[in-house]
Amino acid sequence: RGTSSNQRPKRPLTAYFRFVMDNRTAFREKNPEASNTELIKKLAGAWKELPASQKQVYEEARKTDWKRYGEQLAAYKAQLTPAQAAALKEERRKQLARRRSIRAKRELNLLGKPKRARSGFNIFLSENFQESEGNSPVAKLKKLFDTWQKMSASQKQPYLQLAQDDKVRYENEMKSWEAKMIELGREDLVRSKRQRLKNKPAETAKQTETAKAKASSSGKKAKLKKSEE
Repeated sequence: RGTSSNQRPKRPLTAYFRFVMDNRTAFREKNPEASNTELIKKLAGAWKELPASQKQVYEEARKTDWKRYGEQLAAYKAQLTPAQAAALKEERRKQLARRRSIRAKRELNLLGKPKRARSGFNIFLSENFQESEGNSPVAKLKKLFDTWQKMSASQKQPYLQLAQDDKVRYENEMKSWEAKMIELGREDLVRSKRQRLKNKPAETAKQTETAKAKASSSGKKAKLKKSEE
C-alpha cells in the first residue's frame, strides 16, 4: 500500500541519450523545418562523428549516475515489505509484457501482415459511426450497439455477409503472407494448424461438421446391421 513502480529509482540515461538531451534544442534551432525523425537522424550522425574524448565525458557521467542508481535501488528495495515486493514484481512483469506486445505489433505491421477480418457489427459500426447520435465516441458506440441489438436477422444479414466475405479475404491473404514468412525464415510468425482451422470460413466449418455427422451416421448404421446379422 502506498508504493508503486513510479517510486522506483529511474535507470540512468545512456551516453548517447545524454548527448541527445544536451544537443536537441540547439539542433532544432539550426533545423527548424526538420521533422522529429530527421532531427534524430542528424543527432545520431553527430554522435557517430563525435571524437572519442568527447564521448568519454558522457560515458563517465553515465557511470557516476549508474553507481548512484545502484545505491538508491538497494535502499528502495530494502524498505519494501514482501507483499509490496511481490506486487511490484507482478506490475513490472505486466509492463514488460505490454512492451513486448507493442514491439510485436509494430514488427507485424512492418512485415505487412494482413488486417484481421471484421465482424458484422464492426462493419455496421464503421459505416454508421460518423452519423450516429452522441456527444462523445463512447456515446456513439453505445447508441450503435443498442441499435444493432434491436435489428432483425434480415437487417443484419447484409453486414454478416460482408463479414463472411472479409473472412475469406483474410484467409487467402494470410496464406500468401505466411508462405512469404516461411521463405524469409520467420516460421515463428506462421499460425499453428489448430489456429488455421479455427479461422476457416463458416461454410468450410459447416461442411466439416456435415461430413462428421454423415460419417457418424454411417458408422451407426454399420454397427446396427452387424448386430442384426
